[in-house]
Amino acid sequence: MWNIRTSVPEDIPAQRQLWQLAFGDEDAYIDNFCRTYYRPERVIVLEEGGAVRSMSAWFDTVFRVPGQGDFRAAYLYAVATHPDCRGRGMSGALLAWADGYFKSRAIPAVTTVPAQPSLHEFFGANGFRECFVLTQRELVQLPPRREDVALRPLSPEEYGALRDRLLEQTGQPYISYPEQALAFQAGCCAVDGGGLYGGTCLEGPFCLCVEGAGEGRMVCKELLGPPEAQAAALSALGELASGARWQLRTPVDPKNAPEDEKKFAMLKWNDWKTSKKWDWSATGYLGLAFD
Repeated sequence: MWNIRTSVPEDIPAQRQLWQLAFGDEDAYIDNFCRTYYRPERVIVLEEGGAVRSMSAWFDTVFRVPGQGDFRAAYLYAVATHPDCRGRGMSGALLAWADGYFKSRAIPAVTTVPAQPSLHEFFGANGFRECFVLTQRELVQLPPRREDVALRPLSPEEYGALRDRLLEQTGQPYISYPEQALAFQAGCCAVDGGGLYGGTCLEGPFCLCVEGAGEGRMVCKELLGPPEAQAAALSALGELASGARWQLRTPVDPKNAPEDEKKFAMLKWNDWKTSKKWDWSATGYLGLAFD
């Protein structure tokens, strides 16, 4: 028999083991989650025979929709099932239980970032629909360094404030992250090299989140600001990691949707009335996936 519940501190060793089995993350990465964001109620577990067999963490975020308001949104993260137990419906049962849990906490929206196409299908079968997109491309060469581009590290609080301000200017729906979630991201950056940065140039302010991806690769997980400022900011990437190969993620410009637009994250409304009236042809920006 399965028992689904929120976690307790005594579950942490089993959660860590399951996390490593599913994703292969280093201890330092999991330590960062436990230090910056973990609370028992922020992890849901499924146990069988007294052993944790499936789990999901969640981040308490805000879905900001221009003209409609702010909606509390749970971002599901690290959804994992023990390899010996896959194919038995445990993750689906955990997600169904989570719907009721989030309703009890007055959280109407749930988001997730599937890591691969097959997971988009899995979450689609569990009530999620495509919603969040971004632009992702490989940078063949960085532009020459510009003297007017100034870059500095930001605290999670500073980054969150600048991020919200820049995204509000786009007029697009987007996910806003609390300071603790951004502290987790800052810790991830510190583990793999990188950080949270803000900058200025003649074209305006910008912010970016940078994380190492191994083997001389760096990922700019988001670059925000006016398009002209984004272009200028690229000239500063070289000082963060000289000689690295870069992947760049930015919001999609709705006026000029590019060929490299990528389906990135999915949305579920727990309230069927909201789901029914929601314009599913519209897209939003989630941006920071803790991948």
